[in-house]
Amino acid sequence: MTPPHPTPHFETPLLPTSLLHPAARLRDAASGELLGGADLAGRVAGTAAEFTALPPGVVFLRVGLDLSSVLRYLGAFEAGRAVALLDPAQDRDVLDDLVARFRPAAVFGVAVDDVAPGYAAAGSDGWVRDSAEGVVPHRDLAVLLPTSGSTGNPKFVRLSRRALLANASAIADVLGIGPDEVAPTSLPLHYSYGMSVLNSHLLRGATVLLEGSGVVARPFWDAVTEYGATSLAGVPYHYEMLRRMRFDPAKYPTLRTLTQAGGKLRVELVAEFNDRITAVGGRMFVMYGQTEAAPRMATVPAGRLVEKLGSAGPALPGGSFSVRTEDGSEVVEPGVTGEVVYRGPNVMMGYAESEAELAAGDVVGGVLATGDLGYLDEDGYLFITGRLKRIGKVFGNRVSLDDLEELVKHLGAAAAVPAGDKVVVWLDQASRDGCRAAAKVLAEALHLHVTGFDVRPVDGFPLLPSGKIDYRSLEAQV
Repeated sequence: MTPPHPTPHFETPLLPTSLLHPAARLRDAASGELLGGADLAGRVAGTAAEFTALPPGVVFLRVGLDLSSVLRYLGAFEAGRAVALLDPAQDRDVLDDLVARFRPAAVFGVAVDDVAPGYAAAGSDGWVRDSAEGVVPHRDLAVLLPTSGSTGNPKFVRLSRRALLANASAIADVLGIGPDEVAPTSLPLHYSYGMSVLNSHLLRGATVLLEGSGVVARPFWDAVTEYGATSLAGVPYHYEMLRRMRFDPAKYPTLRTLTQAGGKLRVELVAEFNDRITAVGGRMFVMYGQTEAAPRMATVPAGRLVEKLGSAGPALPGGSFSVRTEDGSEVVEPGVTGEVVYRGPNVMMGYAESEAELAAGDVVGGVLATGDLGYLDEDGYLFITGRLKRIGKVFGNRVSLDDLEELVKHLGAAAAVPAGDKVVVWLDQASRDGCRAAAKVLAEALHLHVTGFDVRPVDGFPLLPSGKIDYRSLEAQV
């Protein structure tokens, strides 16, 4: 069958040229400082000017939830300098590997008493490359985001200026973001979801509340109350924690929008939090995305969330979904399961594993094979059923690790990892009896012997900085 979109062409409205709307504001929760209008524009312009004096190459920014980090990010964007957003807690050996592979023009957010070879200290927290020779990044390249957390040797996702602006604009449209919104930084800015919250709100003249303690900390909620936060963005782990904390939106009269992405939240929790927020006149949006899509691809309209429980939603404006079957054809017919393929103006330019690849143009043509398995319903709503690579083996039989987690979710939050010819399933807050019961459920559902399922109790999961489960860490414990 011929692919439904053999030559992607995206009809998108005229995009803004800047992330910074004239009315946009940044509020520093720690100091109470509010920066907006001409003052904010002037600070960003000053930072942008500093970037023009740097040697050629990408700029590395270890980006925190603070005013200085955000101003540098915006300054790089306005100056047209490609910037890589990195975890400030990233291991030094990982940073050194990235510096060696990409030879950045400068690195910010680092200690100046331990400068990498080939660099000189600059200011109180920066290094600048000694050599004026370097690869000039492609003119369209704006942001690079790593494909893994704070461990391992990540490659970068290359995101264009157009992709970031298109995605921020589409998100702002579907969420109805306007200048009265106040969005707290509940997610790291080096994580694509956190970056997109910042981008979509600044683009529409809203306020971003910079608060770095996280949703399980009292200072975060004090800031929500003091500065009138109107929305909250969270990954599944955050909503699991909020449930344990008995979160009640009635305690926060200005907070009336919940958004969730970064993995599939249990359907019962989607329904529960939707009930809680709609009871006080609010709304909840479930979203689906990947870093490679800058990052969001779909959103379930709040008004149809109950009707479409379990769905990731229809594609964002300007995008589309199809499903690639085992024979390689692509279909859009309802109910056909296969690899989800997304097309849109927000798709990455490609990956980069070294400095030379920074100069490359767009090599994917707006088409992203997501690696997710799913199907479309009759309304074009996407349902994700698993991952192509989230596969384990039990006595030689291939099993979906996502399916295993789903089978025991009634016994508690679970994380399944491969372990040779069996599978280890970590079950949060489980008793011995609970673990035995889970193993029995899995064995009976898959018609395999119970010894193929090693179910272990765990007191909370190791997490990546994004809030997602760190499966690599769990595998290392097997």
